[in-house]
Amino acid sequence: MNKKELIELLDGALADEWLSYYRYWIGAKVVVGETKESVASELEEMATAELKHAGILVDQIIKMGVTPIINPKDWTKIANCSYEVPKDFSVKAILLQNIKSEQCEIDIYKKLVNFTKHKDTALNEKLLNILDDEIEQKDDLINMLEHLEVKNSE
Repeated sequence: MNKKELIELLDGALADEWLSYYRYWIGAKVVVGETKESVASELEEMATAELKHAGILVDQIIKMGVTPIINPKDWTKIANCSYEVPKDFSVKAILLQNIKSEQCEIDIYKKLVNFTKHKDTALNEKLLNILDDEIEQKDDLINMLEHLEVKNSE
């Protein structure tokens, strides 16, 4: 396995996780709308999950004998998924923004899982668990959006 390429992929995923953590956290603070309390609570839980993922990635990078990305200025430079500054704080807009980001992260973790498959079983299992979390988060966001749309159509 190409260690340099793996570290680049892990650092990119780490940058994604930090940006995702912040997007969820700030989204929970600025969201507006009728269901903002329940949505904000869910976003805060998702932020915590992203922070956990970042910790797993940092531990893995350090275990490989490398210093992980440590400068927040570099996050947007090496992230795989773009960070869009929220301009519309409505529940719907915040949910759509996070759904888009989750899909990007799902794609990245699929790539990482395939990259480590049959090469590093322990890391592959950790990445599969993160991938499962990301898929679950995306499904939860979609369910919240669908619930909102049903409520608004009544």
